[in-house]
Amino acid sequence: MGSSTTIFSSDIKRVGLLGLGKMGAPMAGHLHAKGFEVLGYDPVKAACDDAAVRGARILPSPRAVAEASDLVIVVVGFDNEVERVVFGPQGVAEGARPGLVVAIGSTIAPRTAISLAQRLAGLGVITLDAPLTRGEQAAVSGKLLILGAGEEAAFEACRPAFASFASDVFHLGAAGAGQVGKMVNNLILWACIAANDEGLRLGEQLGVDAEKMRAALHHSSAQNWAMDWRAEDSGMPWAEKDMTIVLAEADQARLALPLCGTIKEVIKGLKIRMGLGMPVQPD
Repeated sequence: MGSSTTIFSSDIKRVGLLGLGKMGAPMAGHLHAKGFEVLGYDPVKAACDDAAVRGARILPSPRAVAEASDLVIVVVGFDNEVERVVFGPQGVAEGARPGLVVAIGSTIAPRTAISLAQRLAGLGVITLDAPLTRGEQAAVSGKLLILGAGEEAAFEACRPAFASFASDVFHLGAAGAGQVGKMVNNLILWACIAANDEGLRLGEQLGVDAEKMRAALHHSSAQNWAMDWRAEDSGMPWAEKDMTIVLAEADQARLALPLCGTIKEVIKGLKIRMGLGMPVQPD
């Protein structure tokens, strides 16, 4: 998309959060601590109560949050959930006014991000990519990574709000570029997890203690973030979804990514061995 001519507030003070779960609730606390007025909505009462304790004012719908905010950050799980909170009944689009900025913190397909930005532009709304990386502990500590994209001037106006909960904030290009960055990040992350699992199991089968091996590899050329942070212990709820996005985008681009297909199957096998059950599915 080209540059937006929509006038937006260069002084973001009121920040809405749609999704107040394990990521959104701590984000609300960090925003409140930095002096932002935080408005929030989640269909789960316990999540709302948690965010309220952290300083968020809970409103009855995404529409109400959009009406009260300069910036709305969407933190839900799937493309269809983003679609619902933005364009569904009592959604953001119904409460949007020209100049509102909507940042998609969810991990969605790049094509979905571009479509959202185009549709909201017709309402005078600026849409930014802002997918969140590093997981729940980084949300708690305020050290998330944002791989952002979209209208650059609007992104810079939102940077102080983003910096309240993210220690590293990057702008990668036009709408969709941030989701491409997150997609590539996830492909490499799950590849590392798959390689770590196979390597440590091989060492263990040949008589080397896995924890001693892990400690040694931390100092080797095989060192990687997933090994150091024991990413497999997270339960990897989004792994298969992430690989599905990658494979779909690669297919549209007519690009062969055979490693990605293998990684998806390896991760599925790892989750089965760990007793983690079925992949997370949208409602």
